[in-house]
Amino acid sequence: MDSRAHPPVAAALRLCLHALLVGLLALAAVQAVRDGAPHTAAVIVVTCVMAAVYAAGALIPAVQPHSRAAAPWLALLGAVWLVLLALSPDALWVAFPLYFLQLHLLPTRWALPAVAVTAAAAIAGFVLHGQAITPGTFIGPVLGAAVAVATVLGYDALFRENERRRELIEELMSTRAELAEAERTAGTLAERERLAREIHDTLAQGLSSIQLLLRAAERTLSADAPATTHVRRAREAAQDNLAEARRFVRALSPPDLENGSLAAALERLSSRTTGPGLTVQFAVSGSPVELPTPYEVALLRTAQSALANTVQHSGARRAEITLSFMDTSVSLDVVDDGRGFAPGDGGPVAADTGTGGFGLPAMRSRARSLGGTLSVESAPGQGTAVALTLPLPVPLPDGRPGQDAA
Repeated sequence: MDSRAHPPVAAALRLCLHALLVGLLALAAVQAVRDGAPHTAAVIVVTCVMAAVYAAGALIPAVQPHSRAAAPWLALLGAVWLVLLALSPDALWVAFPLYFLQLHLLPTRWALPAVAVTAAAAIAGFVLHGQAITPGTFIGPVLGAAVAVATVLGYDALFRENERRRELIEELMSTRAELAEAERTAGTLAERERLAREIHDTLAQGLSSIQLLLRAAERTLSADAPATTHVRRAREAAQDNLAEARRFVRALSPPDLENGSLAAALERLSSRTTGPGLTVQFAVSGSPVELPTPYEVALLRTAQSALANTVQHSGARRAEITLSFMDTSVSLDVVDDGRGFAPGDGGPVAADTGTGGFGLPAMRSRARSLGGTLSVESAPGQGTAVALTLPLPVPLPDGRPGQDAA
């Protein structure tokens, strides 16, 4: 029993134990006085000594379950009880609270032998006093010891079960808080991406078109035409606002892309992705080029989605991420050596479409929005390969990214 874990219950049990032992000691003293025993004075003195020893142990903080001070204190208390048992047969009943003390303070491997020795001493003391031997002489102490053992061990088992339930409840509460925080974070990131796509598809694209039209109009005007200055200023204003729109899009992009390139973000993703025995490697093929933010977001999210399913479902030992830059396209390949799946059943990737936007439909939607393609190759026992290919945007004559790059 741990008195610190359940103060009300433990306090009540301790009070009952105190009352039981004091009452039995008083009973032994009163019986000695009433019967006029030859050692009445000695019985009273030893009874008081035992009560004092017991009170000292109850008040000393060092006497705690499984502590170093518990065994010596119990040994002293038991020795005084043996003296009392030699003087009065009524001291036999004090063995019952001693059972509980031994079971409470000593480890089980020592408590059970101590209880057995105490029961044997109680029976022997009763017999040595020449009392009438009946079945109850043996059954009483043994039955009392069995009840004490069953009570204490049963309480300990119940206490351990309650502790496991308490820990489980705390773990569930912590997990619920973490899930709520993860949902808030996922919602925030999803909203940032949505706003980035909206700005890219509407405001930035519109400003890019205005800039192109004004550039074409500027070329048709002579240098000294009155409208040339106004057209140039309008084009510069459109260019400045387009740059501002691009800054908004970059600010709303995933945090992994804020402080580095796409390759660096994929490298960090590979290094922090863990699983049972899983090793993730990253490689870049070709000459890297600057990509529009929507391209980087799509490639990073696809890698995150594919790796998440590798960790959760494939049981793979090895996974590889390859970012390839080609003349007219950029591609991302995520390959693992896991258990794979039959393409006809959609596989574990498709099964995750309800968890944070991961899954084949989300990946294909990203690919289609940028004019790209997504392919998945897998077979049972042969791993899975996910490949996303996006066409590179055509640059403008002055070297800036084309309209798809806004």
